[in-house]
Amino acid sequence: MASEPSTQSRVMFQATDKTEEPAHRKLGKLTVKYNRKDLQRRLDIEEWIDGQLHLLFDCEEEEIPELEIDIDELLELTGEGQRSRLQELLQECGKPKEEFIKGLLYRIKGLRKMSGPLKK
Repeated sequence: MASEPSTQSRVMFQATDKTEEPAHRKLGKLTVKYNRKDLQRRLDIEEWIDGQLHLLFDCEEEEIPELEIDIDELLELTGEGQRSRLQELLQECGKPKEEFIKGLLYRIKGLRKMSGPLKK
């Protein structure tokens, strides 16, 4: 039972609004500037740092002393400079921190420093 062309349903598509394009393009620039794999690796390292700090300080997140481990800052330093900077940051920690430092230095090998936001 074939239908006649005049009785078939038609589907019409409307063009999307042009105002949505700039947001999409900004997202595209972000993925071009920063490799997604590098971003994921950095995020994984930051999550690992967070978990290890909980173990080192043996407390809840709110109770961890104000401590900022800047991966980009570490990447600018030499190997021994990285180690001494981490020891300086972790001086309030009473537990042995050498395993944490070794683990972090191993994880950041091969990471590239992220540049700041684009200036217009």
